[in-house]
Amino acid sequence: MTTTAPPRPQRDDTPVRGRGWQQPQLPRGTSWYALALAVVVTSGLHAGLAIALLPALLAGWAVIGIGYPVVSYAIEGRRKALDRLVTIVVASAFAMAMVPLVSILWTVVKNGLPVLSAEFFTYSMRNVVGEGGGIYHAIWGTVLITAAAAAMAVPLGLLTAIFLVEYGGDGRLAKVVRFLVDVMTGIPSIVAGLFAYALFVVAFGPGVRMGFAGAVALTVLMTPVVVRSSEEMLQLVPHELREAAYALGVPRWRTIVKVVLPTALAGLVTGITLAVARVIGETAPLLITVGITDSTNFNLSDGRMATLPVFTYSSIMSPGVPPEPSIARAWGAALVLMLIVMVLNLVARLVTHFFSPKDKR
Repeated sequence: MTTTAPPRPQRDDTPVRGRGWQQPQLPRGTSWYALALAVVVTSGLHAGLAIALLPALLAGWAVIGIGYPVVSYAIEGRRKALDRLVTIVVASAFAMAMVPLVSILWTVVKNGLPVLSAEFFTYSMRNVVGEGGGIYHAIWGTVLITAAAAAMAVPLGLLTAIFLVEYGGDGRLAKVVRFLVDVMTGIPSIVAGLFAYALFVVAFGPGVRMGFAGAVALTVLMTPVVVRSSEEMLQLVPHELREAAYALGVPRWRTIVKVVLPTALAGLVTGITLAVARVIGETAPLLITVGITDSTNFNLSDGRMATLPVFTYSSIMSPGVPPEPSIARAWGAALVLMLIVMVLNLVARLVTHFFSPKDKR
C-alpha cells in the first residue's frame, strides 16, 4: 500500500502590518532638511525681523528639537521619535559646549595673528616703548622654567606611581599617598605659588624672585598629574607579563624596567606630555615667584624671568601709553601659548598612536 506524504505547508511571505521592520520611515536625509529649516528660521528671525539672537536660536531649535520628533512620532511611532529626540538633545549639548571653545579660538587667532612676525619672535622688550619688541625673552623663560619643572616632577611622579602599583598595593602607606596625591590635585595654583615663594623666602630672604622658584611651584602642580596618569597606565599592564617574568627568576626591579615600563611607555609619555601642557599656561604662581622683566635671562637661579602667561597678563594690566601696541603683543603671546599647548596635545596623540600596540591603535 502506497502512502502519500501530506503536503508541506506553504511559506507565507505576505508582510504583516504592524511589524517593526514594516513601520513607515521618514526619507533619508530628513534630519538634514530639518536642520536647514532651523537655520533658515533662525536667520530669518534674526536678520530679517531684527529679533535678538538668543530668541531666534531658541525658535530655530524648536523647529528641529520639537517639530522633528513630533513629525517622527506621527509617521514612525513612539520608539523612533524618542530616539531622534535624544539624538537632538545630545547634539545640541555638544554644540553648546563647542560655542565658547570656538569663540575663544576665533578671538585669539583674529587678534593675535596680525602681530606674529620675525621681529616678534626674535626681539625682547628691552628698551622698547610703544610699538616694536617681541616675546623672545618670554619664550625662553617659559621653556627653561617648564623644562626644570618637568625634570623634577617626572621622576618624582613616575617613581611614586611605580611604588603605588608595584610595591604599595592596598597597604596603609599607599592609601595615605593616594589621598595626599588627590589633595594635591585639587589645590589652587596660587597656593602652590605661595608655598614656593615662602620656601625661597626662608632660604634667600624677602623679595626673592628667580626662575627656579617658579619651577618648584610648577612641580607642585605637575607632580600629582604625573602620578595619577602614570598609575593608571601601569595598572593596565597585564599581570600575566609580570608573573611570566617572575617565573623565569627575574627580579622585581628588572621586571619593572624591562617589562612593565616598556609596555606602558605610550601611556606614560602621553600623561607626562599632558601634564606639561597643564602647567605651561599657569600665571598666578609664576607671577608671585618669578615676576616679569623686559630682558632675556637664561639663569634660573639669578633674578626675574619673563614667561608667556605673565607677559600676557602684564601687557594687559600695564599697557603703557599708547596702550594699543602692548595689548596687541598680549594677544600675540596668548596665540603663541595656545599653539604650544595644541602642539603638546598633538604630540601626546601621536605618541599614543605610534607606540601603543597595533591592536589598540
